[in-house]
Amino acid sequence: MSRFWSDHIHALEPYVPGEQPQQKMLKLNTNEHAYGPSPKVFEAIAAKNNADLRLYPSADSTDLRQAIAALHQVQPQQVFLGNGSDEVLAHIFNTLFLRDGRPLLMPDITYSFYKTYCTYFNVPYELQALAEDFSICIEDYTRERAITPAAIIFANPNAPTGRTLSLEQIATIAAANPDAAVVVDEAYVDFGAESAIALLGRFDNIVVVHTLSKSYALAGMRVGYAIASSEIVAGLQRVKDSFNSYPLDSLAQTAALAAVQDRAYFDEKRLAIIASRDKLTKDLQALGFQVLPSKTNFVFATHPQVDAAQLHQQLRTRQILVRHFTQKRIEQFLRITIGTPEQCATLIEAMREILSA
Repeated sequence: MSRFWSDHIHALEPYVPGEQPQQKMLKLNTNEHAYGPSPKVFEAIAAKNNADLRLYPSADSTDLRQAIAALHQVQPQQVFLGNGSDEVLAHIFNTLFLRDGRPLLMPDITYSFYKTYCTYFNVPYELQALAEDFSICIEDYTRERAITPAAIIFANPNAPTGRTLSLEQIATIAAANPDAAVVVDEAYVDFGAESAIALLGRFDNIVVVHTLSKSYALAGMRVGYAIASSEIVAGLQRVKDSFNSYPLDSLAQTAALAAVQDRAYFDEKRLAIIASRDKLTKDLQALGFQVLPSKTNFVFATHPQVDAAQLHQQLRTRQILVRHFTQKRIEQFLRITIGTPEQCATLIEAMREILSA
């Protein structure tokens, strides 16, 4: 604590990211891409004129914005860019969720940054419990309430569970809340789920958030974006330009543009990760694990005879990192990032040794 801090700082509970070890370990704990970015990313960065770095970058990332719009078949004015999806989400919280003290609705088990931002921006919220199978209960977001929610947010696929909603279910939520933004955080959508971008022509209250950290392997570049109606994007732009009018640096824009345009590499590696996920799921099940259905680049697994915290620690002693959460209801699960086939085989062999000890 410091006597110089602003009044609200002491109440903040910062988000705790997955461990980034200093020593070399098999890192399956933060859902990073197994294969790395397209080679064209490195070619584009190498070709960048060094003299350009003395200049400010494009304030609205014009070329990248147009490429993303073309990719998703929307207009450039429907695309909003930021430093990773976390910054995009921060602007969404500030722009769309502070509405006369009305609550934000979100799942009780989901991306924990949502609650961090609620505290930071002083957004009141109500948690809606996931069902026993960890799916989102649609009725919790469509029933009549004494106080109309300010907005709704959920990850689809959800994190850390990996479970998904169908487009029909998302449409039902959006239709039941015409005056509230419905924010669909699609960080993992490219690994097998359907994107709610397809619903934007029917619903002007849907906001879809993407990141290039997962399926494009650009976690180190910090590029994210939202796609929504031009009206909503105009509000996000107003907030951004009142905070930081140059959010993406020149190299990030260059790398992101090259990654987005290399569709062949994107699809090749995306399908490879999906194949590894399916095999890892079967291998874990053969060892007695229960694995939730996943449309992400991770699996969420529990073993009925082994404590998850102990399993997490025993893997760590073998130089393998996975993610363990202490939150109630999921404290016996491990979230395991999909690695290369060789990395997944190493994990399974370690699991086999631990379980047979």
